[in-house]
Amino acid sequence: MFICRFFLFHLYESPKFLLAQGRQSEAVATVHGIAYKNKKTTWLSEEILNEIGGDPAVTESQKLTTSEKIKRNLDKFSTQRIGPLFATKKLGLMTCLVWFCWTTIGMAYPLFNAFLPQYLSNAGGDTPTATAIVYRNYAITSIVGVPGSLIAYYTVNIKYIGRKGTIAISTLITGVLVFCFTISTDPDFQLAFTCLEAFFQNIMYGVLYAYTPEVFPAPNRGTGTGIASCLNRIAGLCAPIVAVNAGEANPKAPIYASGGLFLAAFVAMVFFPIETRDKQSL
Repeated sequence: MFICRFFLFHLYESPKFLLAQGRQSEAVATVHGIAYKNKKTTWLSEEILNEIGGDPAVTESQKLTTSEKIKRNLDKFSTQRIGPLFATKKLGLMTCLVWFCWTTIGMAYPLFNAFLPQYLSNAGGDTPTATAIVYRNYAITSIVGVPGSLIAYYTVNIKYIGRKGTIAISTLITGVLVFCFTISTDPDFQLAFTCLEAFFQNIMYGVLYAYTPEVFPAPNRGTGTGIASCLNRIAGLCAPIVAVNAGEANPKAPIYASGGLFLAAFVAMVFFPIETRDKQSL
C-alpha cells in the first residue's frame, strides 16, 4: 500500500485546506488537476477565485491565530452539522439505515473474522488442527477474498443492480455462508466456505465504503461518514465481549451472532431509498 500510495497514485491536497492556508494558486492547480484526471475542464482561475474570496496579498493580515483556529475547529462539533443529514424524510431514512448497517457489520465482521483462526483450529472436532494448517487456510481465505473488490468495481455500474443491488446481494450471501460454516467440522468444508465468505464479504465492504459518502450531501458528507465509521468501531470493540460471553455457553454462538447481524444489515439495505449509479453527488 505504501508503494502504491507514493508511486502509482497521485493524491491531491484538499482545495479547502489550501484556501484556509491562503494558498489560492495551489488550490486552483489542484482543481485543474482533478478535472484533468476526470477528462473534464474547469472555468476556475486564480483571478476569479481572488474576486470571490479576496486577494491573499490583501487579506494576509487576516490570518487566524492558533487559538482562533482551535476555536473554529471546536465550533464544528455541533448539531448544525448533523441536522442536514435529516433534512428530508428520504435522506433521514437513508442516514439511519446506513448508520445501522455500519454498526451491525462493525460487530459481525470481527465476531467471525477476528476469531477465524480459533474456529479453524477446532475444525477437526476433538482433534485440534495443526497450527501450520490453520494459518495456511487463513492465508488462502485472505487471498481468495481479494478478487471480490475487483468484481464489485464492475457490478456497481450494471443496470438494475448498481450499488444497492451489489451490496445487498453480497451481504445476504455473506450472512448465509457464515451460517453454513457451522454445518460441518471437516477442515476442507470449512475452508471452502470461509473462502466464499471472504470473497463476498470483500464485495460488500468495498461497495459500503464507496457508496456511503455518495448518499450524503457534500457539505455534510464528512460528518455522516465519520459517524458511520465511529459506530462501526464502537461495535467492533464490543465484539470480543460478545464472543467471550456467548462462546462460553456455545462455541458456535459468536458465529450465529455474526451471521444474524449480516442478515440484519441485508434487510436494512433492501430499504435503501437512494441509488447513486450514474447520478451526480447530492
